[in-house]
Amino acid sequence: MEIDTSKMSEGKAAALEIAEAGRDKLNKNFAGDLFFGEADFNKLYPYPTSTATKEGNTFLLKLRKVFEDVDSDAIDREGEIPDEVFKELAGIGAFSIKVPKEYKGLGLSQTDYAKASIITGSNDGNIAALLSAHQSIGVPQPLLMYGTEEQKKKFLPRFADGAVSAFALTEDGVGSDPAQMETVAEPTKDGKHFILNGTKLWCTNGVKANVIIVMAKTPDKNGKPQITAFIVEMNTPGVEVVSRCHFMGLKALYNGIIKFDNVKIPVENIVLAEGKGMKVALNTLNIGRLTLPAICIGLLKQNLKTCREWGSKRRQWGCAIGKHQAIADKIINMTMDLYATEAIVMLTCGMVDSKDREVRVESAMCKMWGTEQAWRATDDTMQIRAGRGYETVSSLKGRGEDPIPVERNFRDCRINLIFEGSSEIMRLILAREALDPHLKVAGKVLDTRLPFKVRAMAALKAGVFYARWYPKQWLPIYKKIPKGIHPSLKPKLKYVQKTSKKLARALFHAMLLGGSKLDKQQLLLGRLAEIGTELFVITASVLRCNEQLKGPSPKVQMVDLVDCIFERSKDKIASNFYRLDNNNDNRNYKVAKKILAKQYQCLETI
Repeated sequence: MEIDTSKMSEGKAAALEIAEAGRDKLNKNFAGDLFFGEADFNKLYPYPTSTATKEGNTFLLKLRKVFEDVDSDAIDREGEIPDEVFKELAGIGAFSIKVPKEYKGLGLSQTDYAKASIITGSNDGNIAALLSAHQSIGVPQPLLMYGTEEQKKKFLPRFADGAVSAFALTEDGVGSDPAQMETVAEPTKDGKHFILNGTKLWCTNGVKANVIIVMAKTPDKNGKPQITAFIVEMNTPGVEVVSRCHFMGLKALYNGIIKFDNVKIPVENIVLAEGKGMKVALNTLNIGRLTLPAICIGLLKQNLKTCREWGSKRRQWGCAIGKHQAIADKIINMTMDLYATEAIVMLTCGMVDSKDREVRVESAMCKMWGTEQAWRATDDTMQIRAGRGYETVSSLKGRGEDPIPVERNFRDCRINLIFEGSSEIMRLILAREALDPHLKVAGKVLDTRLPFKVRAMAALKAGVFYARWYPKQWLPIYKKIPKGIHPSLKPKLKYVQKTSKKLARALFHAMLLGGSKLDKQQLLLGRLAEIGTELFVITASVLRCNEQLKGPSPKVQMVDLVDCIFERSKDKIASNFYRLDNNNDNRNYKVAKKILAKQYQCLETI
């Protein structure tokens, strides 16, 4: 369903139209349905426990072995990952984890890949970023999803030998806005090649890459701008790494500026089809985003271990600091963060492995929630470790202290809230998906570009639909909770069902009040997105706990932890519902515009 862009600025309308053209139709899925008043747990039950493989476990042992010889402090200090580490990673197949065996890869599952990301995230942020950018958004994932057989045979086997890939979209002054993209590719007269010109900024792995995916504008069709994805080999004449970029953290991030000067690319290197680049980018990211929260799980595990040990050993004011309520609260919160992040990520990875589930809503929730919790937990870890948290590893080691890398982790993990779509963008993506069912029902009513008769007929049909749908959001009519759910956990799932209906009503009311201007109320939409995400967090945590209560050695202690997760999420949800109508958004926005207009510039004067 198209969105009415007639009242938008030219730039915003163009960007939205390109992005919408790249969206696949959303099949009904669990997380998306939460915004529509439906919570069908049968779509998720039972919690996946068997999508990891024996080959995956063997690989994970090898990956752990590699990290026994990795000096992460030296990597951070020198800004380089040693060649020996690259060779070891290539030797165990770390650059072709999900590449099928017929293309020399390991052929492992998404769950196996997530577990590998947990290991890298708990050991070294630079190596985690290297493998993530290569495999999640670099050449392997787009080719696995959209590549031709010829493309797969030509490029995928290289990664088994250690070739590195990257993804080039962002541009200076343009960012990721497809409508303003300045990198262009023009077809040659014979139609056999495209000539690529432009410059890409912040291309992670670009400095080390052998082959990359490049997004470029190609000639318009039917008056509509086209974005096309190209496979570009870095040794092609005209490709130049202009400079390497350096950042607050991830000192060994191989991120750079890449220039293309009349680069000749064969048409066989187009991924999917001409003009389908945004579809390639968006759908690749839907899967790729799962890697970042998986990496964050590894970091959360390290944080929890650090704080548990330090909280038990360090004594202040007559007892271990972990027994002081202020510190204990930070420790329980990061424990909840770890359990819940692992629950939502592994559940979503299991859905990917099933190959019959749509996960773009769940993956956006995982990315937003997991990276934000990991950042807060890392901040709390520094607070708990205090001066020792702020001190560098080399300084700690130099005076005989445990070289715990809290300071390095603090610098390294902040980017996770920005990588592959910022937290703010995740909330808008979730809001767009939440609105999707309503746009299918009532989109034509709001589209001022359509003739009056068409809109009137659409209004009649929408009225009939909502006359049936809306009353149901007030009635206690729910899908049956699956058999096998532990009695102590059922009330939590019933809460999700009931609150899902309240969320659906709130979203519908916001649509009625906001109309075509609803997209401008980003804070309101963000609160709705957060409510849906917390409901998903509760669900995944409950289903994971339910599985852990089965078998000969049930982990009964997890029930208490899930109780804590449930109550915390309930508090967040209640706060967001309250702030839908009780907020200072408009006043703050008006003053913010005055600040941008320099009316408060006097405050900047030193």
